[in-house]
Amino acid sequence: MHPTTDNRPALLLAMGPGVDARLFTEDHRARLAALTRTDPHLVAHDLTAPDARVAAALAEAELLLTCWGATPLTAEVLARAPRLRAVVHAAGSVKHHVTGACWDRGLRVTSAAAANALPVAEYTLAAILFAGKRVLRSARRYAELRDGRDLLAESADWGNHRRTVGIVGASRIGRRVIELLRPFDFEILLHDPYAQDPPPGVELTGLDELCARSSVVSVHAPQLPSTYRMIGAAQLAAMRDGATLINTSRGSLIDEPALLPHLVAGRLDAVLDVTDPEPPPPGSPLRTLPNVLLTPHVAGSLGNELHRLADQALEEVARYGRGEPFAEEVRAADLRHSA
Repeated sequence: MHPTTDNRPALLLAMGPGVDARLFTEDHRARLAALTRTDPHLVAHDLTAPDARVAAALAEAELLLTCWGATPLTAEVLARAPRLRAVVHAAGSVKHHVTGACWDRGLRVTSAAAANALPVAEYTLAAILFAGKRVLRSARRYAELRDGRDLLAESADWGNHRRTVGIVGASRIGRRVIELLRPFDFEILLHDPYAQDPPPGVELTGLDELCARSSVVSVHAPQLPSTYRMIGAAQLAAMRDGATLINTSRGSLIDEPALLPHLVAGRLDAVLDVTDPEPPPPGSPLRTLPNVLLTPHVAGSLGNELHRLADQALEEVARYGRGEPFAEEVRAADLRHSA
């Protein structure tokens, strides 16, 4: 730590084992040391553990910089952090570690959810464009036929020209997907019970209507009691033959037992980055169906994309040090309708 006469805020890193090595480059650590009074290599994996160095740093910390695997900030933990004023989360949702005690204490909270939204939206854009080109089906048929010319007879309804895409959830990610879709020739529907002002050119509809009219339905709603299995039997039955369902949100938003018969019959296609449970059981048809693209929760930030999260977190630390408001402040009321 730097001398206590230093005016920079004291900061402690708090996240799961190994997360900091993936999140920060040495340039990030150098900037962190320049912005704050911290040991950029001291990482608290468990704020409740009997570690004298962590306990001393927590007692001095004005800021916590957290990421995946951070210890829940209970009243007991906060009691050992009398100088704590703010939590900067270098990831998306803060629900896993920011507790009611944080709001009771009046802590300021910010997250890198906006930065994390971009790779999810990029994954979704790729999935939508591939869905229109029937990539899953055409790749398999090409392998069977050995001659792409034979596929021309089957491609009359393929393509992305004036397809209707339904976006479920006007979340950060949902709206980012809509932005990425603008250069393309799509009709865009949006369902969100809390949306008052849909983006220009986007039609706000009910969920059942969206499912019935869309060639692609992409789910971007938060995981809440009210959204559990919101894409259920009625919505799945309403989807048109050959439509694609994309889920990069949470597996619990889709009624998978109701979805499976449609997939097994080949009536619908699916791109699933999340499932319920996650991962699917070893014998799940989702693992082998040719019309299902199953990925292991990779739509969000990973690899070098984690550095974008670190960049945003350090920008928020810099704002705090300058006495400015956070650019991406999270408030308790926001969490009622968000992830």
